[in-house]
Amino acid sequence: MIQTLISSKTRVKLLLKFFLNSDTKSYLRNLEAEFGESTNAIRLELNKFEKAGMLLSEMEGNKKYFKANVKHPLFKDINNIVFKYIGLDWIVDYVVQKLGNLEKVYLTGSFANGLDGKSIDLIFVGTINEDFLEELCQKVKKKLRKEISYKVIDNEELIILLKPDTRSKYLLLWESEK
Repeated sequence: MIQTLISSKTRVKLLLKFFLNSDTKSYLRNLEAEFGESTNAIRLELNKFEKAGMLLSEMEGNKKYFKANVKHPLFKDINNIVFKYIGLDWIVDYVVQKLGNLEKVYLTGSFANGLDGKSIDLIFVGTINEDFLEELCQKVKKKLRKEISYKVIDNEELIILLKPDTRSKYLLLWESEK
């Protein structure tokens, strides 16, 4: 769907990279390796986003790092579009309403790192009915045509999981208001 509106594959990849997880930052050569595209195509798109004020850049040594400008007036809208494109908005809204004692939902894996992927990887924190969760995930899988993998953990496991030395990224999607 988003490819119909945005014809540049590189631009779509950059939107996913920077607007799905606003903490993500990267430099040109790193993006070249991740995307498997020429630096020229990536550089052109980065420059357009930076000129529009949607990306910020900073130099670290001889590398120019880019990250999303969360203060840009369109940031929230683009973030919402990216979430809708992946289907995360639907997953969270539907699952959270039905599961019971859910405290938090995290996104991990390729999407948490700002990359498109075949599987949506989620971590649910709380005490929930896992049989019902599996049933919901099968429905979501049919609707989104993406694999859904998940793990259910408690708060003690979450503390271990979120240690600073962990290389994986965990993006908080939802948190209970309790």
